[in-house]
Amino acid sequence: MRTSINPFHRNLFFAYLQAVCLVTLVGVASVGAQDLDADGGTDTTDDEAIIAAGVAVDASGVLQRLTKRDTQGILARERAQQALASLDADIAQRSKLRKVSLTRLAKLIKKSIEEGHGPDEAMKHLAGMTRIKYTFYYPETQDIVIAGPAEGWMQDLAGRPVGIESGQPVLELQDMIVALRTFPPNKNSKSVVYCSIDATEEGLARMQEFLSQVGTKFQGGIDEQFIVNGLRESLGLQVITVGGVPATTHFAQVMVEADYRMKLIGVGLEEPAANIKSFVSMANFASIARNAMMRWWFVPDYQRIRVSEDGLAAEFVGDGVKLVGEDEVVSNDGERRQAGSQNRASQRFTQSFTDNYGALADRDPVYAQLRNCIDLLVFAALIQKNDFYGQAGWDLSVLGDEKIYPVQTYNAPKQVAAAVNTIWKGSRLTTPVGGGVQVRATEVINVDNLLVDEKGEVDAARKQVSLKDLPVDKWWWD
Repeated sequence: MRTSINPFHRNLFFAYLQAVCLVTLVGVASVGAQDLDADGGTDTTDDEAIIAAGVAVDASGVLQRLTKRDTQGILARERAQQALASLDADIAQRSKLRKVSLTRLAKLIKKSIEEGHGPDEAMKHLAGMTRIKYTFYYPETQDIVIAGPAEGWMQDLAGRPVGIESGQPVLELQDMIVALRTFPPNKNSKSVVYCSIDATEEGLARMQEFLSQVGTKFQGGIDEQFIVNGLRESLGLQVITVGGVPATTHFAQVMVEADYRMKLIGVGLEEPAANIKSFVSMANFASIARNAMMRWWFVPDYQRIRVSEDGLAAEFVGDGVKLVGEDEVVSNDGERRQAGSQNRASQRFTQSFTDNYGALADRDPVYAQLRNCIDLLVFAALIQKNDFYGQAGWDLSVLGDEKIYPVQTYNAPKQVAAAVNTIWKGSRLTTPVGGGVQVRATEVINVDNLLVDEKGEVDAARKQVSLKDLPVDKWWWD
């Protein structure tokens, strides 16, 4: 039996559900969800492990999820063996601290393009480096260098290039290029890089019309699936917005996927690969105003860059990513405003996510990819601020020219279908939400956030490397 409600209660319930309707962006295990396999069909064989394989964007910009199935890890082992056979032994060897000179790499890529074959796989994957630990500048040779752990790599079942031993995603040249173009030479950029997904006005209007047919309380016999289907159908396709970087890049797709998988964890639609409790498992909805919205978004972790006294070396410390939150209040007419606070369950969720981000990134590649993308932006902002471009006489060469080296080659994510999770709290049916990614890289390198190299360890790490005797065609080394 469905009950009717007066307009005031309908608006409250509408606002509450606006805070709790979830848009699914990636392939995850959820009740009633059907997973597309990599060939576009469905498969529900129980004796195979289901591996979430990220997202696909069709030509019209609509996202759908993909999964790939692997029986007892056979496909993964085969890929590892094939990758090891194709890689040179020196680059496939695991290294605690591999160095890559970006200025040398750019020159060699320019040469490779002029010769007609373009960069090789080692160049595209930055010699297998999985994280940035240090950045160095060498005035005597005009080399801008990044350094960090590295290993041989392969394509995982999701198509991500990951370390064969660690499973950690490797840094990608295409993401580095996006970061460098965001903070290019001869500019003073203050770019904010972000993504968001929002319901359309038409979808919200349809949802409000649907909610006018149901009440804030449901009596016995109500068809829960009717409510789920009604919410999903009335909301329709959601709009995806990317800012600060081109939406047609791999960089943008990493942000969007990581953002929404975080939301899925928060609302209990995805089991996290680390010890993170969902918001809905901790929330007491009776103590949360019906017109409240929970919002969670990723930001860089500040005060994590340790810089040498002369500014020629920097160390990236910690996990690099924080999840922050804030409550919003929705008025009767649908206007949203900041509440200036965060309820306790939301605080516990964001803190738990931040505390366990490193463990999550170790086990779920998309979060490590997001961390790498944020680090690349911070690195690019750092070399722009210190004018290492000018000191090195480097204008990015072909890496700065989309016509010569295109990275805007992906279908831009524009829309995604709604998927609704339902949770019973007493007699009330709720479906919570939140989210975003916002990177203000220039704030990370603000002088107030930089850490002092008190022991001189960062400077010592730079001085351990000598490039004077390095062959001109050598762009990476251990």
